[in-house]
Amino acid sequence: MNLHFADFIDLLKILVREPCVVGSEHAFYRVLQRELESRGAKVTWYEGLLVAQGNQPQSGYFSAHIDRHGLVCTGPNEFQFAAFVAGSRSDLLGNSVSEALVKKVAGRFTQTPVYAYEPWSGAYRGAGVIKGSYTCEHRNNLIFEVEGLEHLVAGTPVAFSDKLAINENYLSAQLDNVISAAVLVHLFSLGFQGTVFFTAQEEAGKSWRYLLEWFRRFGAQNNQLYVVDTSPFPDRKTADDQQLVLRNKDANAEFAKGATERVATICSELGISVIFKDEYVRLKNEEAAQAGGEQQSYGSTELGRIISASNGKVTGTTIQIPTTGYHTMEETASISSVKDFIRVLMALCRSEHA
Repeated sequence: MNLHFADFIDLLKILVREPCVVGSEHAFYRVLQRELESRGAKVTWYEGLLVAQGNQPQSGYFSAHIDRHGLVCTGPNEFQFAAFVAGSRSDLLGNSVSEALVKKVAGRFTQTPVYAYEPWSGAYRGAGVIKGSYTCEHRNNLIFEVEGLEHLVAGTPVAFSDKLAINENYLSAQLDNVISAAVLVHLFSLGFQGTVFFTAQEEAGKSWRYLLEWFRRFGAQNNQLYVVDTSPFPDRKTADDQQLVLRNKDANAEFAKGATERVATICSELGISVIFKDEYVRLKNEEAAQAGGEQQSYGSTELGRIISASNGKVTGTTIQIPTTGYHTMEETASISSVKDFIRVLMALCRSEHA
């Protein structure tokens, strides 16, 4: 199977450079539309959703969210974490962000170069650097201090300056989830003729709504969906212990057993090692319980949310690339995992079509 991997890397470099801050994804959709149509796909826009289809749109359904973390200007020289704003997460609405999460985000991006852009056109609006952050005592919201973007008006998105780094056998950037989006675009270059969904505002917990709306309008009675994403691990060795990550469930719902088994069988036939993330978390929680440590969540995925809300109309499973440095500018995936990811999706396309 010729993956045309050099072409994929060229595409990924382009997409990593394009901004796609949570809640301000329109400019990125324009870039996706250009890349998809140049590969023969038919592209349709909906609110919070871009749909790309080949000549046999019902032969397979794949989905990836495209939003990435960044900031948004919320007042004169005031910047907040975009995912918190898009998700309406503040104490004003009783849906506050945890203190632990605030501290985690606050220290993650100091000294990170950023740039502002027009949310619809993607036009450049200036560059700056994050100098620090603090919690506003009146609103209990995280405020970022940014040097160089004092001229911006409220509502302007601010993206982290990013580019793809290739270091020996690894790819690094803010990969979640632009790498999956790039793979799904690349599938059309490899002959895929089904349907791909690119969803917005997943990091704010809203993407599943846009996807479910499409299936309620255009889907069949039962729809099988494969959602692709990255999956975080604490260190490189743990991430490299497997090539791909599957799941039987997340915190919201059980996934389709048949779909999960089909993917696992394909991986086995191709000699690709996998881990089931829910089993990994369960075992870690058992160890933590014995040691009196903190319990991990099974995670809340786009697929779990839509399965839970669709009353059986949408089901499916996930396929994920193991990474380290989750939600940072240095999120890293092995090149071998990415290649195996493409191989599995192509094999799955063939099995679904058959």
